[in-house]
Amino acid sequence: MTAPRAVGVRLPYAAVPAAVRDWVEQSLGSPVVATAEQVGGMSPGCATRVTCADGTRAFVKAVGDELNPDTPGLFRREVAVLGHLGAHELWAGLLASYDDGAWVALLIEDVEGRHPDFTHDAELEEVLEGTDRLSELLRERDVPASVDLVDVARVFGKWADSLDTLADAPAATPVPGWLRSDPYEWAGLLREHAARPMPHVAHWDIRVDNLLRRPTGEVVFVDWGMAARGPAWVDPLLARLERVDDPWFDASIGSSPALSEAGDEVVTAFLAGFGAHLAVRSVVAVDVNLPTLNDFRIRESRRMLGGVARRTGR
Repeated sequence: MTAPRAVGVRLPYAAVPAAVRDWVEQSLGSPVVATAEQVGGMSPGCATRVTCADGTRAFVKAVGDELNPDTPGLFRREVAVLGHLGAHELWAGLLASYDDGAWVALLIEDVEGRHPDFTHDAELEEVLEGTDRLSELLRERDVPASVDLVDVARVFGKWADSLDTLADAPAATPVPGWLRSDPYEWAGLLREHAARPMPHVAHWDIRVDNLLRRPTGEVVFVDWGMAARGPAWVDPLLARLERVDDPWFDASIGSSPALSEAGDEVVTAFLAGFGAHLAVRSVVAVDVNLPTLNDFRIRESRRMLGGVARRTGR
């Protein structure tokens, strides 16, 4: 089975403030009698499946400023996005939300299922088909500009800056020497794409730990805290990154109309920019209560830059 690539250190449900736990029980209408902690993802807050005395089940996410100053903002974005998207089988629905200014919590539909296995061709195909369906649906269910979505154009600019500064980056930056000169001018290509219209809502965080597969095979997309506005091809590309270190990745680009239209060159630039940015962050970032994040950055950067080397014959 494919294991989650992102695994953080989470707060157990019992350690969540009593006011939040009381809100959970009031919202669900029955006391919580059983919990199952989940491990995927990087948030330091709780991620817990709860079962109530009357049999009601739900998924609880909760985090406070004291755990990490940035994560509550991601939860607030997720509340806003799910509130505007409404209900659909492609994502777990928002049941209720809590925000006292310091702690933010979400009650989400508890989806029966497991993470899909990306080594199983049929399950991987279900993920790719589900991602295409999601992209089409998000074009119909827009999120208003008042919601603070991630700006993919700005992200591409940051990645281009990382590529531009690799020549002067610390020696410890884990990138191959040939990349430090940006020999294929990927920074310029990323900036070119950043200047194009980006009208589409994207999940922008499609990883195996943010996907569930129902027993009947349908894929469900969870964790919308990184929801973004960007080009139509980004979610189909992210759905393929689980196997970026496999030649399958290169062949699969042609199976996505959006990726085929974007072209192989921008796919390689995306990998180079993302990989370079993660590598730079791995030597300069300061992470609060996220002890496994930097190892994740280094591993993901290595996988993506390995894909770049394969695609360019380096």
